[in-house]
Amino acid sequence: MPGAAPGTPSDALVFFGASGDLARKSIFPSLYRMVKAGTLDVPVIGVAFSQWSVDDLAERAREAVRAKHGDAVDAEALERLVGLLRYVDGDYQDAATFQALRDALAECARPTHYLAIPPSLFGTVVQGLKAVGLHGDARVVVEKPFGRDLASARDLNAVIRDAFDEESIFRIDHFLGKEEIMNLLYFRFANAMFEPIWNRNYIQSVQVTLAEDFGVRDRGSFYESAGALRDVVENHLFQIVALLTMEAPTYQGYGAVQAAKVNVFKAMRPLRRQDYVRGQFVGYRDEHGVDPHSDVETYAAVKLHIDSWRWAGVPFYLRTGKCLAVSAGEVVVNFTRPPQALFDDAQDPDQHPNRLRFRLSPEGEIGLSVRVKRPGEEFVGHEQELKLPTESPLEREPYERLLADALRGDSALFTHEDSVEAAWRVVDDVLTDHAPAIAYQPGSWGPEEAAGRLIGDDGPWHNPAVLPGHGGH
Repeated sequence: MPGAAPGTPSDALVFFGASGDLARKSIFPSLYRMVKAGTLDVPVIGVAFSQWSVDDLAERAREAVRAKHGDAVDAEALERLVGLLRYVDGDYQDAATFQALRDALAECARPTHYLAIPPSLFGTVVQGLKAVGLHGDARVVVEKPFGRDLASARDLNAVIRDAFDEESIFRIDHFLGKEEIMNLLYFRFANAMFEPIWNRNYIQSVQVTLAEDFGVRDRGSFYESAGALRDVVENHLFQIVALLTMEAPTYQGYGAVQAAKVNVFKAMRPLRRQDYVRGQFVGYRDEHGVDPHSDVETYAAVKLHIDSWRWAGVPFYLRTGKCLAVSAGEVVVNFTRPPQALFDDAQDPDQHPNRLRFRLSPEGEIGLSVRVKRPGEEFVGHEQELKLPTESPLEREPYERLLADALRGDSALFTHEDSVEAAWRVVDDVLTDHAPAIAYQPGSWGPEEAAGRLIGDDGPWHNPAVLPGHGGH
């Protein structure tokens, strides 16, 4: 099977969907930062069906970068990016489009093809590339979602594998390029003090929250085809769980990390109807592109079990939603209570056990909660949290990091075929076998059933707070 050798740098970036919204909001600003950092110096060939010229593409790039960076734009770096741009206009269904692309790549032998287009077009574009021989010694980067269920994920993988081998396929999820997500893996295995207690004997439960305080904005039609379970739980939240629970990789490298994550997905117990609470914020059905009778969930909470020696019996509570109280992401690891009630306040149900908190967004922070005695004669205490900020002005944007990695052939932060299919297997049954979505008010924390029926005695949910100076978005 053809494909670029791992570690061999690509000599061109072909960018399908160059006139789209993702390009404007994220990709052009990331390409600019790559040029500025010296990690992009090869031709960037935009492909779209917009009746544009290369001058139109250049103007879109300038507009996108200035919208993102304002007065801080490095004009010289921006013009270096513009100087790398090429453009091919054409319908993806038309063979002539791929002939024109082949001509544009005449002096390039190892392109990376980035498909920033709807998944329904992946097969069409991959087949078009193969028909003109642009798959040999090439890589392909595909955006999520990787299918809509297990069957469609398998079909999609088969189509792409018909032209590219697995080592040349980069399934991009910008979430995995976030600094705080990578820090979960580092924290786990760089600090030996936690390993003896990182198991079912000392951890009572784990909560993961990814909340947004806004609605679907102008993506109503997309959300109707996806919903919160597909859009966030099956990929983003499962990836967090895998990093938290994987066994130590057997060596330093992409293959070892991927194998450890796949084992987690394979150990996840398939979700059942009673493990899943669905919600829909009041007003969703009035959004543009949304069915007025829609039952699509804008909130999803699940109770997940990992049937492994380390995690047997430890529940993982995952939730995500639109129009919630704040925009924030947090992981909370709740440790078990002390085995003997030595102090008067030991069995207070309102007390939290010791916990480790990873703040993922909008700011990075790690917190370790402990109980400290209050001054006085009585042996009673209160919770204190030791906080460590993890933000840095040197952090790279996710797409900047991931596209640079793809051009170098570094697959460490991308998703493997086995992981994709194993994750879909966990949610496949509840995609169709579920209760109706429960209405909840915007600005709340979602349906009460997620606290009562789902999390029960393992609660309450830990609700992330917006820290001063960070806002809600």
